[in-house]
Amino acid sequence: MKKSQFSDEQIVGIVRESHAHVVAAISKKYKVSQHTIYIWRRKYGSMDAPQVSEFKRIMQENARLKKLVAERDLEIEIMKEINAIKW
Repeated sequence: MKKSQFSDEQIVGIVRESHAHVVAAISKKYKVSQHTIYIWRRKYGSMDAPQVSEFKRIMQENARLKKLVAERDLEIEIMKEINAIKW
């Protein structure tokens, strides 16, 4: 995924500014598409900068845990296949 040129704090500021002003003007000011601003609005909503950082940390932890569960499930399936061959 491409790294954003804006920090979490900047994105939160842009989203708050977009609630107060016209999105088209804000998108021109920060040189991002209107679609990007709407995506940020949907994703970050009314969060503060610390909440966004915590949200990203939780999402990374969630991805790590999903990967662990998928690997465990794969190991279980392999063991079942091995057990079926033996019997």
